[in-house]
Amino acid sequence: MAIRSLAYVVVDTADVEAWRAYGENVLGMQAIDHDGGLRLRMDERPFRMLIRKGDGERFHAAGLVYPDKAAFDRGIAGLRDAGVAVEPASADEAKDRHVVEFVRCADPSGNRLEIGWGRVVDGDPFVSPAGVPEFVTGEMGMGHVVLPAAKLAETRAFYIELLGFGDTDEMRVYMQGGPDDPGLGLHFLHCDNPRHHSVALAEFPVPSGLVHMMVEVPGLDDVGRALDRAKAAGVHISSSLGKHMNDKMVSFYMRSPGGFDIEYGFGGIQPDWNSFTPTISIKEDEWGHQWDFGG
Repeated sequence: MAIRSLAYVVVDTADVEAWRAYGENVLGMQAIDHDGGLRLRMDERPFRMLIRKGDGERFHAAGLVYPDKAAFDRGIAGLRDAGVAVEPASADEAKDRHVVEFVRCADPSGNRLEIGWGRVVDGDPFVSPAGVPEFVTGEMGMGHVVLPAAKLAETRAFYIELLGFGDTDEMRVYMQGGPDDPGLGLHFLHCDNPRHHSVALAEFPVPSGLVHMMVEVPGLDDVGRALDRAKAAGVHISSSLGKHMNDKMVSFYMRSPGGFDIEYGFGGIQPDWNSFTPTISIKEDEWGHQWDFGG
């Protein structure tokens, strides 16, 4: 059985207060103090983003979950059989992540993963300090991450053959242009839920450790208000509002305190995987998404 969802992300930072202001006032998440850092809530889960106090800015890990212990045991056994180095977390660490059990490992491109099982909730309601009504989460998880993958083919095989992901879309990005530009590959992968992709792999290095992560809200007005909040806070807007070709998400991108971008969008399609045919997109967007990589 495949991974069910992207449950959470872990981010290291030297500036916890910058993340508090950004998380609450721009993203509209609920910040809870935790062990010198923060937990950012998006829903009934105790956290979806774990912001840890560190000595610099770095995306630390993506937290993926199986639906139950039987699937977890089979999946982890498969990783070990394939020669993947797997480090079991302690019971206290699992409690801190609000899962029953998890292990640490890395994909072939070196992206750190925490793979677990168990849906732990605390009963506290999500209350957005910015008035965000809700985020689109549930069984689809917190959104998606786009990870740097220098070993693109090998890393794609890892997620598909060992973690049970499936192909959704593929494209190439031409950074230089011209007939001699081979382009850089992108693979969009879904897991065992209706979200178009929970993990994507990009064939280029990223100093922050993450290309971007995506969170989804119910409507266009929610996206527009977030864009207004970001501009008012002086956040760098990495991409204007636009609509993607592959997942139909209407979104904008903004720089986070961690140096990576966060896509804030709505309207992503939810394919029926029983009848879906993977696509190869030759265009990134239906409209918009004009990029500014500075800031």
